[in-house]
Amino acid sequence: MTKIAIISTDNRFEGTVQAIDLLGINPVEGKEVILKPNFNTADPPPASSSVETLKSLIIKLKQMGAKSITLAERSGPTDTRKCFEQKGMFELAKELEFELVNLAELPVEEFVLLTPENSYWNEGFLFPKIYHNAECIVETCCLKTHQFGGHFTMALKNATGLVPKRNLNGTAYMQVLHNSENPRKMIADINSVFSPDLIVLDGVSAFVDGGPARGTQKEPNIMMAGTDRIAIDAVGVAILRMLGTTPEVSEGKIFEQEQIARAVELGIGVSSAKEIEILTNSDQANNMAEKIYEQLLK
Repeated sequence: MTKIAIISTDNRFEGTVQAIDLLGINPVEGKEVILKPNFNTADPPPASSSVETLKSLIIKLKQMGAKSITLAERSGPTDTRKCFEQKGMFELAKELEFELVNLAELPVEEFVLLTPENSYWNEGFLFPKIYHNAECIVETCCLKTHQFGGHFTMALKNATGLVPKRNLNGTAYMQVLHNSENPRKMIADINSVFSPDLIVLDGVSAFVDGGPARGTQKEPNIMMAGTDRIAIDAVGVAILRMLGTTPEVSEGKIFEQEQIARAVELGIGVSSAKEIEILTNSDQANNMAEKIYEQLLK
């Protein structure tokens, strides 16, 4: 059984703290934390991580006793350094005293070639050592659909930013992913090589179609926290269905969605909706949780 905390709010700063507090765990105390946001582009949320959410999360991690915090990310298609600049990350890093690592600028020596058994990445993929050797990983993701093969992009899909754009031989990893017959399985495969200790999903706003940078926006006004990527994504898909979303995300059982099904096959997290316990702290969130369970158990 895994717990997912859901806060009903339109305040990202307060909701982030409330979701973590409601979850009731502290996996970061005394540890060097590597923080993974969603910075495909610098577009406002839900296209990319909210600066308010990040600021609140970093402050909270410090209050929880994190020894250090390093935000490490690769953007795409946007240039990562440009994305950092547009999101104000250099100024925020100085203000809150955390490190900033541009994964796109790291030399090849800072990556390790991983070839998971029976992976849909036929030649494996490079993976940053900063995440491979991390003592503690915290991830924050958005709530949205994805029109370029992922179908939806939340906790599992966020991992694609950890794979560089090209390998040693010049092969374009993202082109390989998007041209594959099994892109959603490949997304899940990336997740098999690391495990986050805390995940915060920002669902104050969501794209119910399009994505990742543009789409029809709705406001479910929720913040979520958990430790299980499958559970986070399953609950997220349930919320998208409640809002009215694409046929690809709407059809079939949630645990039969290809990203989720492959992740279950790999043992990345829970294997069914019955293993998810939703925590709430208000009548409004409790009402939403009941509707989420209805979607999960269909």
